[in-house]
Amino acid sequence: MLYLANPCGNEEITAAMAEGLIGLIDTPRQGNRRPPRVLWCADNGCFSERWEPAEWWRFLEANAADAATCLFATAPDVVGDAVATEERAKPWLARIRDLGYPVAYVAQNGMEFSTWDLWDEIDCLFIGGTTAWKLGPEACNLAAVASSVGKWIHVGRVNSERRFRYAQAIRADSCDGTYLTYGPSKNLTNVLAWERTNQQPALLDAADVWHPGPDVAGAGRPGLLPPAPQPPAHGVVVAAARSRAGVPR
Repeated sequence: MLYLANPCGNEEITAAMAEGLIGLIDTPRQGNRRPPRVLWCADNGCFSERWEPAEWWRFLEANAADAATCLFATAPDVVGDAVATEERAKPWLARIRDLGYPVAYVAQNGMEFSTWDLWDEIDCLFIGGTTAWKLGPEACNLAAVASSVGKWIHVGRVNSERRFRYAQAIRADSCDGTYLTYGPSKNLTNVLAWERTNQQPALLDAADVWHPGPDVAGAGRPGLLPPAPQPPAHGVVVAAARSRAGVPR
């Protein structure tokens, strides 16, 4: 699983991005220069509650030349509200693809009740939502469906090893967080160590993460659904993305 981060102005992090060891998450207002050929994603900036459609669209247009190295561009969403997210995102999905980006749709609270069959219209399911929802059975089961139809799975707000293992357990291909912003050099070492376990069984099962604790809200979650059919191994998918981008393995 690939970790996507802000470069933080740190040379070690920038070097790790250039080597393809981690990726970059970019937003309209981030203001950091993206290293050449780095694997990246174009987030929409909606989480800050200052989303401006025109500014976001200019950002996508300005960076469309680098769409080949972009894992996904996130359609606009509304935090914690699946109905509002569907209304906001639908008009933009085809337009994002027309710019050459793979399209990510953000799963929010209540998406499990949606009757919209969106899978042909998106390339990535981005697990968002409130903490309790994204770590609960609803988001986990949506990730299983996305995995079964070969979609890329991304998990947002991953700032601890516990969350990283959870994302692995639900078959995520990538995740992001602000973890590297605080103690960049030390925390980069940690993230690279987490990533080295990608080819090993997850140390924590998703059900383990549902136990109550300071990092997880809620208790008494139902069990997981039976595993869905797997698309190609995630390591293969990431390797293919790196090859497409011309990034050394």
